[in-house]
Amino acid sequence: MPDPAFMLRAPRKPGDFPETAAVLSAADPEWPVTPELLRVWDEAADPGLFLTELVAEQEGRVVGVGRVGHDDFAFEEWRYWGNLSVHPDARGRGVGGALYAELLERVRTRGARELRTMLTDQPHHALGRAFLERRGFRPVWERYESRLDTDRVDLDRFDGLLSQVAADGAELRSVAELAADPERDRRLWELDWRLFQDVPMGNTLTRRPFETWVKQELEDPTFAPELSFVAVRPGLEDPLTGPYIGYSTLMRNPAGFYVIGMTGVRRGDRGRGIAKALKVAAMRALAAAGGGSIRTFNDRPNVAMLRMNEKLGFVRGPTHLRYELRLEEQA
Repeated sequence: MPDPAFMLRAPRKPGDFPETAAVLSAADPEWPVTPELLRVWDEAADPGLFLTELVAEQEGRVVGVGRVGHDDFAFEEWRYWGNLSVHPDARGRGVGGALYAELLERVRTRGARELRTMLTDQPHHALGRAFLERRGFRPVWERYESRLDTDRVDLDRFDGLLSQVAADGAELRSVAELAADPERDRRLWELDWRLFQDVPMGNTLTRRPFETWVKQELEDPTFAPELSFVAVRPGLEDPLTGPYIGYSTLMRNPAGFYVIGMTGVRRGDRGRGIAKALKVAAMRALAAAGGGSIRTFNDRPNVAMLRMNEKLGFVRGPTHLRYELRLEEQA
């Protein structure tokens, strides 16, 4: 039986968002969230996918949150992605175990065969990793985080690269500058899907619907359109992507640092320095706006991008570990 000092219940939205944000931010202080972001992300979720959520309430306060649902990046009816957080002040009282047991039971009844989640190798996630491993989860995939501060990089040394890309006929324009293109969003959606096919992520990827993608990417309040760049080749008219041949995005975390989302170039234009130039354009735009820290993520097999980031001045940070639980092995 759960500890009677707390109760599990469905979240009340939007009323619980402030306390939920407080729990998530305290549990992972390097990646804080805000109530407003939780509201936007909740509204942007694909309604066609299964999701179930719980909070743990103690003495009228939310002290733990958990959710599990279909993986919208690698959808299989039997595969689920989840996360669980307990406020540091409420740990050691069975809150996490109770949330986990209830969420697990809910997806078991749906025929779940696999659960996934992700944690870093950092000390503040040590308890979480031990929690997972006691329940049969195993780390199966590594994603490397790399960091760069624009104030510590000589951005002038990339003048030659940008001149080379321009001479090759590719123009680098911010997503904000392309706002007048009525096909911009759909072209970026098509390009994003095309590029993701070649990213070694250890998954068979699935495509998000256009409306969901726009909400989750371009309309997300963290997205910085003036710092995100598209490589355009004038005169090219691809039936799906038009003149767009590559792009790189930046999002601003509430903590103040920026995160690179997708960076890629279509196959026929690779090997010309365009992907590197896109990142340089973003770095220069951020520096011109006052500078800041940028974080990026690359899966272990993505050697080419890891090397590119090193040449740009990125320094390796934490490793993010994807954990998996195969339920058939526990039957």
